[in-house]
Amino acid sequence: MKRRAALIVALATPAAADPAFVDRSATLPERVVYSGDWEHFVGGGVAVFDCNGDARPDMLAAGGTAPARLFVNETPAPGAAFAFRDGGLADITGATGAYPLDLDGDGNLDLAVLRVGPDLLLKGDGTCGFRDATAEWGLVTGDRWTTAFTATWERGRTGPTLVFGHYVDRANPAGPFEACDTNTLYRPEGDRYGAPITLEPGFCALSMLISDWQRKGTPELRISNDRHYYVRGGYEQMWRLDPLAERTEADGWRKVSLWGMGIASADLTGDGLPEVMLTSMGDQLLEINAGDRMEPAPYSIGTYAQRPFVGDDGRPSTGWHAEFGDVDNDGRLDLFIAKGNVDQMPSNAIHDPNNLLMQGPDGTFMEKADVAGVATAERARGAALADFDGDGRLDLVVMNRRAPMELWQNVTEDAGNWIAIEPRMDAPNTRAVGAWVEVRAGGRTQTREVTVGGGHAGGQAGPVHFGLGAEPAAEVRVIWPDGTATGWQHLDAGRIARIDR
Repeated sequence: MKRRAALIVALATPAAADPAFVDRSATLPERVVYSGDWEHFVGGGVAVFDCNGDARPDMLAAGGTAPARLFVNETPAPGAAFAFRDGGLADITGATGAYPLDLDGDGNLDLAVLRVGPDLLLKGDGTCGFRDATAEWGLVTGDRWTTAFTATWERGRTGPTLVFGHYVDRANPAGPFEACDTNTLYRPEGDRYGAPITLEPGFCALSMLISDWQRKGTPELRISNDRHYYVRGGYEQMWRLDPLAERTEADGWRKVSLWGMGIASADLTGDGLPEVMLTSMGDQLLEINAGDRMEPAPYSIGTYAQRPFVGDDGRPSTGWHAEFGDVDNDGRLDLFIAKGNVDQMPSNAIHDPNNLLMQGPDGTFMEKADVAGVATAERARGAALADFDGDGRLDLVVMNRRAPMELWQNVTEDAGNWIAIEPRMDAPNTRAVGAWVEVRAGGRTQTREVTVGGGHAGGQAGPVHFGLGAEPAAEVRVIWPDGTATGWQHLDAGRIARIDR
């Protein structure tokens, strides 16, 4: 009850107008469809990042058996209709998803591309050009089915530690059931990667996130696993990185088994500790961070979203990508969940609308996807909330299996003020992964962690967005990965502010 009260008090600010979105899918130069048979029942992610330094987010969309596509953002002005051009990416097939990060510390964003087949590391040139640098950087990849990824910069190392999550072991003749593959961790040795380190047991990973969830300066690896294929004996995992060892029930890790598909992490209670949203078939599980453990959120919070909220299909929902973001800039994080049947699974809803759960002043969430116009019912997979036109309102992209990707512009009226913070450091960790950004306004402090991973098969790199409600300015500070912090800086609302170490 104490933590629930904290949630309500910390978020008690006036409500904004209902969210509203306009379909801008036709502005894309090509309507990408995430296609393929059973090896592409999962995956279908989108990476959102600025590949040419013009402060407009670009996108790489996984295509499955079709080629992945890079779309470069040329939207002319804040609030204008979107404009994208084809980025001319060399054909990459078999892609299940991608994550942006600066792998070599040169300041340009690179890409980790997940595939059915050997995974790839693409080096970015800062002008939206990419080349395959997998062998150059010494990454030894096999013919695997990769569906999850995360990364962090461990102290004393020259580059990021990378973790790839693999799904069913396609080489196991007894599969697919109870034939989950193991996962792979790579640590840099100089300017190249060392031998792959196997993480086992594996339980068919579909999402991973390295996060300092206890705020102790020791990030840990969370893995969300698909019960559909591990069948029995599996669970959601947490690994310590140093020394590398899986947490057990003996040291406080409560085993939870679900049809895990996506991870979203954000501080909802205002105590600086990140909560975790886990998508699944059936209930979507929000866990409240109690510091030394995670506790299931009460059903009354409104985030379980276990069945379609419109239509006459009463079978359980299937959740994929989850993402927190302040859609109406009222200072309270909202939650988008991409929904869609695996294919024709009869136990689950076929027409399964996406969720847009808006957080109210009492800390509970209310469904607004139908009001906002984004309650489409294709087989959604990956997604992202990002400000594509630079007007301070978070827009939406949704990837679909066997249906074209969707692009939505946020046109919410009377949205609140906002600010976006982009922390930067010297090499090797130029994008300050592992830092915490704190924004103080209106008597409240909002906290976000800079991470790589989570979601479903796709993530973002870019400014960290905060809604401010009616506040015209905010105080901001960055706590860097080593625990040192900047002083509080007074910044006016309505801007992207870069903070250098």
